[in-house]
Amino acid sequence: MSKNHTEIRTASAASGFTLIEVLVALAIAALGLGALMIAASQGLGNLRTADNYIEATRRAQSRLATVGTELKVEEGDWSGDDGGGFSWRVQAHPVPGTDEKAPFIPYDILVTVAWSSEGKAKSVSLQSQRLGPPHE
Repeated sequence: MSKNHTEIRTASAASGFTLIEVLVALAIAALGLGALMIAASQGLGNLRTADNYIEATRRAQSRLATVGTELKVEEGDWSGDDGGGFSWRVQAHPVPGTDEKAPFIPYDILVTVAWSSEGKAKSVSLQSQRLGPPHE
């Protein structure tokens, strides 16, 4: 019987976890959870950045649509606050080398919408051309 009793004791001792094994498993789980939290935080930051770029692009498209309607197509530089932390700037310059005696000439239009995110200046620019009167 003593041989059987020894085998049972050995099997019982080997089937459990030691305190060190449990602590190592908890440390590994904590590291994994920490990495998961960092990844989730970065993902949310990237989502916020993407939303800002989308919003700035929409605002720039809207501002570009005003050139020729609310803003005259002429040489100049206009800017303003667009609200929500966004500012805009429209620059218009005649295309070099065009015939200035023509009734209409093409103008290069550059619209820039800027904002600040995490202490860094960011911007979106759209470029187009519009016909306008010759500049003087």
